[in-house]
Amino acid sequence: MRVVYQRVSEASVWVDGEVVGSVGRGAMLLVGVAAGDDERDAETVAEKVSVLRVHADEAGKMNRSLLDIGGEVLVVSQFTLLGDTRKGRRPSFVKAAPPEEGLRLYQSVCAHLRARGLKVAEGVFGAHMQVRLVNDGPVTLLLDTRATD
Repeated sequence: MRVVYQRVSEASVWVDGEVVGSVGRGAMLLVGVAAGDDERDAETVAEKVSVLRVHADEAGKMNRSLLDIGGEVLVVSQFTLLGDTRKGRRPSFVKAAPPEEGLRLYQSVCAHLRARGLKVAEGVFGAHMQVRLVNDGPVTLLLDTRATD
């Protein structure tokens, strides 16, 4: 599972001109589910996201987690994170999970974040979405449950 974590002061996602999810201070996550991902990946992502110390403390140091600051999370599905651009001019998405599995694990990430006490807003899985955010810092991190180095 690949996740782009962006620290935000606000973020929203729109579908067909309507806001379907929005948050204030916290994080915006783009979540890409890979073929072969399972429930452990969803749990790992939720745990890491909730405790990752990338939010400022009183001294301005990145020393607080979403849980510490009472942060909110906007979660948007993004299968294109699994795109392979090494060959040719068109990305290959063969490493992305099938839509049914992607939806199940995307919803599982959201559920695990909620179970940790975070306020979670969501995009619409499979929809054409417009995402608006104010990246705070900017702080942007890539989490990958398959990374081996």
